[in-house]
Amino acid sequence: MDFAARIDTAITRAIHQGQARPSPAKLASALHYTVTPGGARIRPSILMSVAAACGDRTPDLTNAAAAALELIHCASLVHDDLPCFDDADTRRGKPAVHKAFGEPLAVLTGDSLIVMAFEVLARAAVHDPAQAVQLMLILGNRTGMPNGICAGQGWESETEVDLRAYHRAKTGALFMAATQMGAVAAGEDAEPWEELGARIGEAFQVADDLRDALYDEETLGKPVGQDDLHGRPNAVTEFGIEGAIGHMREILTGAIASIPKCPGEAMLAKLVTAQAEVLTPIKWRASQQMTPGE
Repeated sequence: MDFAARIDTAITRAIHQGQARPSPAKLASALHYTVTPGGARIRPSILMSVAAACGDRTPDLTNAAAAALELIHCASLVHDDLPCFDDADTRRGKPAVHKAFGEPLAVLTGDSLIVMAFEVLARAAVHDPAQAVQLMLILGNRTGMPNGICAGQGWESETEVDLRAYHRAKTGALFMAATQMGAVAAGEDAEPWEELGARIGEAFQVADDLRDALYDEETLGKPVGQDDLHGRPNAVTEFGIEGAIGHMREILTGAIASIPKCPGEAMLAKLVTAQAEVLTPIKWRASQQMTPGE
């Protein structure tokens, strides 16, 4: 079974458990609506890639970790789109959850997915209790305060913002969770994998800033111009478009160099290189090729 199928199967199983009757039908529907279609599933795919590079000794635990991480990510999107934050009407090319189901159910959907993520990991503890506990700790740390995506959202309420710290929490946190959880699920130490996740996350945030500035809503599948609208710190404002693209690619070059020694090191380097190509805005791709070790 390939990564995408493993991720979708694990997420579908978790959602079905959350929809068990008796349960409120609208909230049950909102759970399914939120996770489908699934988008690129980038974070759980990175998690599984790291696990595979490290031997993937406990696939069931890897599956649970990947599903838990994606559920947290989906929850964060539901909350981000609420009127009190981005006030976004669309997400992944369809109405945002609060537009489709109303604000109260959107809040409950996000909350339910967060709890569900930790339930998934708790159920998987039968495969290796110690590793499951470590996975919960990593996911909790990268979700809440002071190091997680909640902290990232909190930076937007500050008058002075450290752009690197903001990006590290808002976007980098779940990428660090992806690399560290993938290693732990395969029985490896989490610490050496933090830098890789941090660098990938920083690059993705810069790329997101570029997409927000350059793409239209139809292409992006969500409202654009949000950084300027909400006065957020962003890489395009700081570096300009060309500078931001160069900065993103420098970060990903560093990411390749940071990959810990493991059986799948070359595979991970190819994965990061492929992401650099995907993240670079289309107009600039042909003129800015990147190769491992460049």
